[in-house]
Amino acid sequence: MTVPERVTATSTADDEAGFAADLAADVRRYLARRPRQMPSRYLYDALGSSLFDAICELPWYRVTRAEMRLLARFAPRIWAAVSPLDRVIELGAGDGRKLAALLSGRPSGLAPQRVDLVDISAAALESATCAAAAVVETEVVVHHATYEAGLRAAVGEAQRGRVLVLFLGSNIGNFDPSAADALLRNFSQSLRPGDALLLGADLVKPERDLLLAYDDPLGVTAAFNLNLLVRLNRELGADFDLGGFAHRAVWDADKGRVEMHLVSRRKQAVRIPAAGVELEFPAGEAIRTECSYKYHPAQIRQRVERAGFGVTAQWEDARAGFALTLCELRRPAPTH
Repeated sequence: MTVPERVTATSTADDEAGFAADLAADVRRYLARRPRQMPSRYLYDALGSSLFDAICELPWYRVTRAEMRLLARFAPRIWAAVSPLDRVIELGAGDGRKLAALLSGRPSGLAPQRVDLVDISAAALESATCAAAAVVETEVVVHHATYEAGLRAAVGEAQRGRVLVLFLGSNIGNFDPSAADALLRNFSQSLRPGDALLLGADLVKPERDLLLAYDDPLGVTAAFNLNLLVRLNRELGADFDLGGFAHRAVWDADKGRVEMHLVSRRKQAVRIPAAGVELEFPAGEAIRTECSYKYHPAQIRQRVERAGFGVTAQWEDARAGFALTLCELRRPAPTH
């Protein structure tokens, strides 16, 4: 895939050595915990991003299609609420299809001066850049970074106009309640009053539907989960036996989240040389790789309001159980 020449694409990326060091440090920290766990962001290397794109096409995973329907239907109302607009910043850009849908729904002649794309997957950033370039002629700036670092870089200029931040795909669901509040406060502190946030969130639905979305009959989600071990083998010299682990998804109704695990099929030892780690897994011990929280619409409103945002509009796709919430920053959250 080639980034079009008419697009200005720059990077605020950390170097690869820095990412490898972060991965090794997180392996030491999180795999020592009980229960063992790894941050879900490490699921998204180039292969993981491609597998997630495939998950989005599965009939049992309705999030992306629901969000696309809402964006297509309500794009004119979103643009009317946020215009005039200087720039759009998408956090967790993915393959760019949702940004493209929103940009395609803008009124004729209206376009942001700049689009900033933030993602920890370089492959996703390339796809998103091409998707944005296909529908709008504007400057595109790429930030290979975490949400917080990318947002700070994107809004760091002293002179800028109004900003719309996109946080779609139910990425907010990957954060536990306290971490989600902290993240939204970080967004609030990085923005200015009058800036806008468009938040996509998956809603609570029947357990059967949730488990099919995270443990599909084709095994695509299982491959996505197991690819984490492939990544640790490749980048840190680990010796995980993929056949020694199984994918498992469970719904925790009390906590309101779907959990993904990699479960050891037998007693085994694993070495991760670049992290200086040696692990013993009894049969049945699991590594928790993702927690995906599901919301009720009122919970979304309460969460953004605590961070200083006011809700402008909220739209639901009742068929799939998904909501888009458009907010405007009224007062930056206090720093602690």
